[in-house]
Amino acid sequence: MPINRRLITDYDFEEAVNKNKPIRVFQNDQIADNKTYIIRFDDDIIATQSEYGDVTYHRRNDCEFFVLR
Repeated sequence: MPINRRLITDYDFEEAVNKNKPIRVFQNDQIADNKTYIIRFDDDIIATQSEYGDVTYHRRNDCEFFVLR
């Protein structure tokens, strides 16, 4: 069973990018994205990709992000 660790700071997001860790995204207490990878982030947007060409943009303030260990 995977253990989730919440991503909050820029350092958390940078670590997930550098280690190529899959993440889970929640929006309104529902899973919005699962087993996806962060490809880019800034103060407002987190861009994720789960498959080739499947890019999703999530607003950082509207979602919760968890890395899967």
